[in-house]
Amino acid sequence: MPGLGITLGRGGATNFQQDLANSDCILIQGSNMAECHPVGFQWVMEARERGATVIHVDPRFSRTSAMADVFVPLRAGTDIAFLGGIIHYILENERYFHDYVVHYTNAPAILREDFRDTEDLDGLFSGYDPETGKYQPHTWQYEGLDGVVPAAGHKEIFAEPGAGGHGKVQGKHITEVARDKTLQHPRCVFQVLKRHYARYTPAVVSRICGVPEELFLKVARTLCDNSGRERTSAICYAVGWTQHSVGVQNIRAAGIIQLLLGNIGRPGGGIMALRGHASIQGSSDIPTLYNLLPGYIPMPHAPDAQRFDQYVHNNVSASGWWSEFPKYIVSLLKAYYGDAATKENDWGFHWLPKLTGDHSHMTTVADMADGKLKGYFVMGQNPVVGSMNGALHRKALHELEWLVVTDLTLIETAEFWRTAPEILRGDVRPQDIQTEVFFFPSAAHTEKSGSFTNTQRLLQWHSQAVEPPGEARSDLQFIFELGRRLKALYADSTEEKDRPIQALTWDYPTHGPLDEPDAEAVLREINGYTVKDGVPVPGFAELEADGSTACGCWLYSGCYADGVNQPARRKPGQEQTIVALEWGWAWPANRRLLYNRASADPEGRPWSERKKYVWWDEGKRRWTGEDVPDFIADRPPSYRASKGDQGLDTLSGDDPFLLQADGKGWLFAPSGMVDGPLPTHYEPLESAVHNFLYGQQCNPARYDWRRRDNPMARAWEDPRYPYMLTTYRLTEHHTAGGMSRWLSWLSELQPEMFVEVSPELAAQAELENGGWCTVSTARGQVECRVLVTERLRPLRVGDRLVHQVGMPYHWGYTGRVKGESTNDLTAFSADPNVSIQESKVLACNVLPGQRGQGKLAAMGWEPPPLPPGVVEVPRDKEGVGPPSPQPEQDARE
Repeated sequence: MPGLGITLGRGGATNFQQDLANSDCILIQGSNMAECHPVGFQWVMEARERGATVIHVDPRFSRTSAMADVFVPLRAGTDIAFLGGIIHYILENERYFHDYVVHYTNAPAILREDFRDTEDLDGLFSGYDPETGKYQPHTWQYEGLDGVVPAAGHKEIFAEPGAGGHGKVQGKHITEVARDKTLQHPRCVFQVLKRHYARYTPAVVSRICGVPEELFLKVARTLCDNSGRERTSAICYAVGWTQHSVGVQNIRAAGIIQLLLGNIGRPGGGIMALRGHASIQGSSDIPTLYNLLPGYIPMPHAPDAQRFDQYVHNNVSASGWWSEFPKYIVSLLKAYYGDAATKENDWGFHWLPKLTGDHSHMTTVADMADGKLKGYFVMGQNPVVGSMNGALHRKALHELEWLVVTDLTLIETAEFWRTAPEILRGDVRPQDIQTEVFFFPSAAHTEKSGSFTNTQRLLQWHSQAVEPPGEARSDLQFIFELGRRLKALYADSTEEKDRPIQALTWDYPTHGPLDEPDAEAVLREINGYTVKDGVPVPGFAELEADGSTACGCWLYSGCYADGVNQPARRKPGQEQTIVALEWGWAWPANRRLLYNRASADPEGRPWSERKKYVWWDEGKRRWTGEDVPDFIADRPPSYRASKGDQGLDTLSGDDPFLLQADGKGWLFAPSGMVDGPLPTHYEPLESAVHNFLYGQQCNPARYDWRRRDNPMARAWEDPRYPYMLTTYRLTEHHTAGGMSRWLSWLSELQPEMFVEVSPELAAQAELENGGWCTVSTARGQVECRVLVTERLRPLRVGDRLVHQVGMPYHWGYTGRVKGESTNDLTAFSADPNVSIQESKVLACNVLPGQRGQGKLAAMGWEPPPLPPGVVEVPRDKEGVGPPSPQPEQDARE
């Protein structure tokens, strides 16, 4: 979640879904909220009943569009051009919330003289290194600052200065940054922002996005009219924004809009990040990510963080809340290693594994396909259906020695060796696959206790209803048993390499007929406790760096305060306010609306009575209000940091963004983003058109995997693949279908794989509604049914008509209903900040009839050559672009 983290300080939704009812306008873009988040969508409907305007921007008309007041069809992959146009409109028409922008954002900060924008360098920012294909952010800094401003929201990017890099403790002189509160200095962030988006005019937005000018202006005016002292607007997004090669920058652009309009930290405002299922937010907070430890603490990197003091030095900030970093990492190490972690051995830091390069999903699978991995655990996912280039995943699984799958049913990833399409066609023989597959049946959520962390950072406890059947066990028990057996295996070892396993605390109590680990005991460890007596700490403010506290995730500290399971609280809504502080528990510190200090003016008074939320109580000398104040409780609005202050003392009384080094919302990101300090329009890797704004076609810092089993179409206007494809999900099926395609009721509702096409494209391509067709990309072909619908429409982009088609991605080759997989068509290509795939836009062709014949590049098929007279065109300017065929597990820099 670095898009929100870099801009505002924390990687989570800023508001809660019930608060959408307080919105005066809601922009939903990159999401089909009505169908994919129907429970939360009730609050959008309540807002509309109260008079709010609902706007939906999407390539495809959906049930969300049907419920919206305004629907805007958009060319897939052009969100930054659209959002950049809104930023241009706000700035050019002076619709920004002046006092909010001056006091609560970094708009007044003055940048270095040597910074150069994409407008100066034809699509590049200054600092681009053609040898590494990466940016160095030194020229993006504030004038006069010694070093690089540390980024709060992307600390996992090791060795990026300001995000865990080398040198001096960062942010040391943040209180001395030169600022111009008149916003007139030519190098202040505000003026740089104006110049950057000067060309994103309504006419250019229309030309790039295929949106009529007047319709775009209606959206921009409506947002502005419903923002300010008396009114607030919210933005909701989901994976329709994230699954792009510029996904993080899409979200950054939304953050810039909301900061300019004064909508962050205020009721009815904010940015609602709609997560993919019940605990995706939780799997980021206590991560299943290779480069993070719990609470967004970065993994150490070899060889630059071999010593604990060096690691802390690389990651601590001299200002803002991340100055507390040593308390969080020491408490985490005490939770991991208990009595074995001492000050003398640097709290066992040397036992933590160290990163050697990029270990993200796609790089791991590519290396697996090249025979570099021996074994693989798959838990809670079905990558051969749910991840990009599914055929390449299947090919990679062929090369393993062993594979472990835990799931409710025999999903496609477990059955790749005997029921995959290439097996059934005889292209691959099971006896030639040497991979040994171990399948462990899993317990469903009704068969185990635990917590979900939902889309609004809310931890909610669920209790076990029944015992799991047969040999099914919870994931918690699987991991617990694996850990117990590893500890027993290495108990007598005298080798130093085995000490981490020996030292690991693994003493969770068990209960019940199946010896299930106590999930509440895990929650207690996550909350944190004092080492001497095991008493749960009240919250992260009580954690220490001297080894006297242990805490499994500082961000969740407080979830077991007073020895009470706070996520299990269920006080009915009618007995409390809409903020509902006694239903579940939200991180951090049970705050429901983040950055709520910004709901009051610089003097601590509500901006308006209508939008009153948190304010300064002069009599009590404390912040108070409808929510837990997201601020230092007794710090008055009048407090100002002094020269030389460090740590929390650098946060002035009008600095609402506590985790930012300067306490401000970042319109301009001086560090943390690997692909530039400002969102910039780049075309997708496979596009219908050339980049209208810049000579640089695609994100210059993107990740791509240039392999024969992952071919790409021509950069733009590929005659072999003349249409653009976007993917989506259905209400009736869940992600890769491992749960829903095995249920007769849901399978009956959506029994067959299909592609949506417009009536115009159906006529042009001779497609028949309900008939068969073959959809092809450079990666291969799939067969499916045709659904002719006006929900998709051709868009006029410059002098050409662009046709878009849509495909759900839920089907595979096991279950009650089967179908070919959309993700056999998608590619290994990614946003460089988080390595998320670009699966929301790709070039395709659609032909009538069943013509697929199992043609998949990962299985040896090659796409047809370009027609005579048509040549390849570059995605990058000369000397720009990723220098290596794919990101490396072992860095070669």
